[in-house]
Amino acid sequence: MELKKIVQYFNIKIFIYCIIAITAVYTLAFTLAFNLKDDGYILADWLINYEDGGFKRRGLSGSFFFILQDITGFSLNYIVYFFQFMIISLFFWLYAKLIRYKVTDLLYLSLLLSSIGFVGLLNTVTYVGKKEFIVFLLFTYFVYLLDNNRLTKYKEYIFCILLFISTLLHEVTLFYTPYFAIALYVKSGKIEVRRYIKFFLSVFIPAAAIILLGKNVNEGMSLEILSKRGVHPTYGIFYWNIDERQYIKEHLNEYLLYFISLGISILHIAYYLKYLTNRKILFILLSGAFIFSLPLFYLAIDWGRWMYIHMMLLIVLFALLLKKGDSIYVYEPTVINRKFYITMAFIILSLIYRVEMSGKGFTFEGILYRLFVAPLELLNKM
Repeated sequence: MELKKIVQYFNIKIFIYCIIAITAVYTLAFTLAFNLKDDGYILADWLINYEDGGFKRRGLSGSFFFILQDITGFSLNYIVYFFQFMIISLFFWLYAKLIRYKVTDLLYLSLLLSSIGFVGLLNTVTYVGKKEFIVFLLFTYFVYLLDNNRLTKYKEYIFCILLFISTLLHEVTLFYTPYFAIALYVKSGKIEVRRYIKFFLSVFIPAAAIILLGKNVNEGMSLEILSKRGVHPTYGIFYWNIDERQYIKEHLNEYLLYFISLGISILHIAYYLKYLTNRKILFILLSGAFIFSLPLFYLAIDWGRWMYIHMMLLIVLFALLLKKGDSIYVYEPTVINRKFYITMAFIILSLIYRVEMSGKGFTFEGILYRLFVAPLELLNKM
């Protein structure tokens, strides 16, 4: 009886708002902390530039920030953080607007609590502040406009331009473009190949230019250029000199653990799809989106990161399919039945395990461990 009362009065929508707020604050705070210590990945990735050797992958952002520094005289650390702050904040704000009048339920909440969903940001601090938030922001705004029937042909072309620019900022944009096509299909219910082509061309053209004309991330002068501009990373992207495929082979036992995390996530998503219409078509389309991203898993070691990006985009995509209500606090009351127990099993499991960005694909150091066990271990060491 007590469980029924708890479930009856538990407002899922308010809890989701709390998750959004906590995750946003956590992400922004740690992004600032990493920037202030000249982090070689979270800050330095935004400072790859064309000044050292010319055109290269991810170099647009650094050259842009150099121009801003020359104009304003401000520190690169704060200039970069200003844009990170805006991009990250806008993403969480738009996502909150997207689900504001949506009827959320426990099963949808379970996706946010996935170890590679919103909780993934709380689990693995190295996920914060990275350029995939540009993709999150673009896709969330795209879905928001679709959901409110405000995506005009003109705006579609604007998104194509933004995807073109985003690919120059980080090539990861290319591998997640199928989600834009899937969102269009989910909204219209029909396949419109010509409509999709422009989205794929907008990322393939800059990607081809990078492959054919792009120089190395560090052509030898990047660290000197950054040093003169007040940034002194001592590790990270500008020092990267690893054969990533060889690295995966050498750490194969750790990387095989990713298949456990991937298997749990696939079962979780498949169970969610069970309660959607056109679930077979959606499963095929989403499988195609994952297959489209497989070159990332071959080319780079950040397997946890690639999985996390998929889950974040799925959370946004599935919001498009939620029913609309008449209140910002609307949610579907939870009924204690078989679905409830299976959903709770996914939630508890998600809170137990953790997926590292690279290396350890599955550990029992999830959010519950970090909240209740790790502090005690730290006290014992002290």
